[in-house]
Amino acid sequence: MSQANIPNVPLYINGEHVQSTSKEWRDVLNPATQEVVARVPFATKEEVDRAVANAKEAFKTWRNTSLAQRMRIMLKFQQLLRDNIAPLAELITREHGKTLPDAEGEVMRGLEVVEHACSITSLQLGELAENVAGGVDVYTIHQPIGVGAGITAFNFPVMLPCFMFPIAVACGNTFVLKPSEQDPTSSLFLVELANKAGLPPGVLNVVHGGPDVANMICDHPDIKAVSFIGSTNVGTHVYRRASEAGKRAQCMMGAKNHCIVLPDAPKDQAINNLLGAAFGAAGQRCMANSVVVLVGKTKEWIPEIVERSKAMKVGPGSDRKADVGPLVSKAAKERVERLIGVGVEQGAKLLLDGRNCKVPGNESGNFVGPTVFTGVKAGMDIYEQEIFGPAMCIVEVDTLDDAIAFINANPNGNGTSIFTSSGWAARKFQNEIDVGQVGINVPIPVPVAYFSFTGSRASKLGDLGPNGKQAVLFWTQTKTVTARWYAPDEEAGQVNTTISLK
Repeated sequence: MSQANIPNVPLYINGEHVQSTSKEWRDVLNPATQEVVARVPFATKEEVDRAVANAKEAFKTWRNTSLAQRMRIMLKFQQLLRDNIAPLAELITREHGKTLPDAEGEVMRGLEVVEHACSITSLQLGELAENVAGGVDVYTIHQPIGVGAGITAFNFPVMLPCFMFPIAVACGNTFVLKPSEQDPTSSLFLVELANKAGLPPGVLNVVHGGPDVANMICDHPDIKAVSFIGSTNVGTHVYRRASEAGKRAQCMMGAKNHCIVLPDAPKDQAINNLLGAAFGAAGQRCMANSVVVLVGKTKEWIPEIVERSKAMKVGPGSDRKADVGPLVSKAAKERVERLIGVGVEQGAKLLLDGRNCKVPGNESGNFVGPTVFTGVKAGMDIYEQEIFGPAMCIVEVDTLDDAIAFINANPNGNGTSIFTSSGWAARKFQNEIDVGQVGINVPIPVPVAYFSFTGSRASKLGDLGPNGKQAVLFWTQTKTVTARWYAPDEEAGQVNTTISLK
């Protein structure tokens, strides 16, 4: 693509594309080729203020739009999203690098949330109790809170925005989205589809940028709630800054997920699932199961795990036969390769080295091949840090109790899994493990959208997570009404000076 033909990614404010006047721009690169495919602006303060002001103005009428009308818009949005799976996936692959089948799967997981938002006519219902005292009823109302905002990571440029704005706007809020500056085009296209479905101008807006724009969102007095998905360092900063500014905040952050394999597990299925969970999306998932905890005799499976890992194809995401695409950036590749080297220095045994991975025809791509370590122990950098690359760390223990204790000692709690044929072992695991999301013979336990995302401990800040019932509670304010209606001729009776209702 010639320099003259490189598109500038617009902002989206009040239902229109807006070309930024910013002096700070960033190239968006195809990770497989290093080709510049777009230029994204870092929005100015005036542009962020304009987006928020339009959202605040739109809230005045959108909050009073009927539940039925909001539902109809969501129904139209889900159809448009379904009709555009292919072009969305192509945009994801071009800017993120993940394989096309994986990108299509991402859009489908985002579609699940939109389908869930179509049930807003029942999701936003309150509760009522009659006659809690003489002629007194109590009921709750779940009302929208105002302008919400979302800050998303690069690794799921369609699914993560879907974790935020569909439920938020379906509840009657308006929204400002700041997608990742590394792959913004598919996020913008997603918002365009939502507006095409019938959202009024100003209900859903997009601003681009980096830390400065994120800080503007955290500080802005007219934004009432912030949802964030990304790294632990940034998420902790966003949570503190937004909370100090009086906002409601939810931050889904980093992880170190483990998968236990018991000797009674179905071997072929378990190994295939381990490889997919560790190496899919080149390991760039906060729910990747990158630590395999082999119990007892399953250590004998290590040679086969390595051989099957070697057989996985590394290539550009546009190659449908590829299993592992490139990392999102040169910096990401350099970090992953540095951590692999540190793992060797600290005593882990490197059985499969994915460094210096060359893909014919894509020699400049950010490729790292499947990497397998054994002898991994707590305290090693490859265990303590989220590698966010295609690296599997194998830990060997003697018993299920040892495995549970090892996982519970890790501060993170995003997700964990067990592979076994024993119902007793699975039940023991789900009861004793201190992790918010558990998979039983499921390698990546991200729940379907009508259940809430329930990562825990150091992986999450905020009581309410995305999706499911918790998302409705996060994006609404619960108002409780205590009401008594007197008959026109009812006598007043005596003065009640107590706190009790009579």
